[in-house]
Amino acid sequence: MIAQRLFPIALLSASMACAATTQPPSWSGTPPGAPPAGWVHTQINKDEPATEFSVVRDGDESVLQAASRDSASSLVHTLNAPVSPDQQLAWRWKVSNAVPGSSMESKGTDDYAARLYVFFDYDESKLSLRQRARMDLARTFWGAELPTAALCYVWGTEDAVGRIGPNPYTDRVRMIVLQQGDVRAGQWVAETRDLAADFKAAFGEDAPPVTGIALGADTDNTDGTVQARFADIRFEPRP
Repeated sequence: MIAQRLFPIALLSASMACAATTQPPSWSGTPPGAPPAGWVHTQINKDEPATEFSVVRDGDESVLQAASRDSASSLVHTLNAPVSPDQQLAWRWKVSNAVPGSSMESKGTDDYAARLYVFFDYDESKLSLRQRARMDLARTFWGAELPTAALCYVWGTEDAVGRIGPNPYTDRVRMIVLQQGDVRAGQWVAETRDLAADFKAAFGEDAPPVTGIALGADTDNTDGTVQARFADIRFEPRP
């Protein structure tokens, strides 16, 4: 459902209650249990199951786990971080399995073993009249703070690694496939992304500041089951 696809963006209005930071809160030093303060669990559609988020031990470190069983929801943190070519976003993630049929081709296949959203403070005046009308309609249902641009990094199945394309629910979210299938399932995979370059490739213009990060794993469309784990997410200088 579209509500489930937009929930991490729509919750930014609620998460503004958290103090804006330049780094997402760490869970590496957190004991097993609830996610640390600063991360807000978001679920718009209460009629469907929510993904379960918790801090768990993985070897000798604490990591965030998103467990999805025919469910969808997200964990969101609001922050304020400029985008620079000298900086990169870095994290590690691991999934138990890929989601069969996962693809950006249709709404019915818009499920992913793991997602990481980055929200941007995009100037709405740059949108076309048609795009603004669609945003106004979306905000009527999902909140006035709905951002006008986001990147969504995913662990997919059908789409090739490196593919960039619009989300089937809204072209203001651009999907970027970083991992595909089960080849690396069960393994920690390190990712580093140049947000300036990715935004340019996805939207064709310079990136505005980052306003939020969201994490998730969802299987509500495909009726699947998956566990995704995330190590700390950091903005760091590019080597």
